[in-house]
Amino acid sequence: MSKTATRAASSGMSQRRELAIKEGNSAYLKKRAELLRTAAEVFNEQGYESTTLNDVADRFGTDRASLYYYVASKEELFQEVFQSSVQGVLEDNLREAQRIERLDVTAREKLSLLLQVQLNSYAENYPYVYIYISEDMGKVAFQSTPWAQDMLAKTRAFTSIVRQILENGVEEGEFRSDVPPALMSRGFFGMINWTHRWFNPKTGAYSAEQVARGFSQIFFDGVAPRPGDSPA
Repeated sequence: MSKTATRAASSGMSQRRELAIKEGNSAYLKKRAELLRTAAEVFNEQGYESTTLNDVADRFGTDRASLYYYVASKEELFQEVFQSSVQGVLEDNLREAQRIERLDVTAREKLSLLLQVQLNSYAENYPYVYIYISEDMGKVAFQSTPWAQDMLAKTRAFTSIVRQILENGVEEGEFRSDVPPALMSRGFFGMINWTHRWFNPKTGAYSAEQVARGFSQIFFDGVAPRPGDSPA
């Protein structure tokens, strides 16, 4: 096929795709959602760089050419996975974190609730959030698109809430004062986010509740005040 013919075919497929999305045909949108779920599974298993559209097409039970009816490129497919799932998860988690922060309970109780919120969201939205953690958290900060900046802002806001709760806990004598709250925060999120390497809610040995309970015991034993500690 000549370059001119290839460009014409590509343009025609692009127009069909845009029209299908605009019309909002239920069968098309359902199929597109299924494609995003399939792509998320492949991205999670193989990583973004190693995944090809042929890999996604094979898993989806079609050929590469047919995928262009739903997305223009692997990059667009990757972005659509985030926009259709992770963005909503981040919004829900931030809203819940803001609610928990206002509760009249101890800092430890707040962090326990936040830890459970995080792990529940990972399990309920598997593997979408893990792809964001493993593939895109470092890259998204360098993107200027509105959706990327919105996701980054929500992630930073959630992190800020956790750090503030830790600072309050240190000031009130709930947590040890010889470890900076910023370092505690890194440990808190590092422990949670590393689960993307081993936690699978569908086939794993532990539930989200069991992981949250175990992590709470490990983390709070580590930040508990030592004999002779005084509030910061």
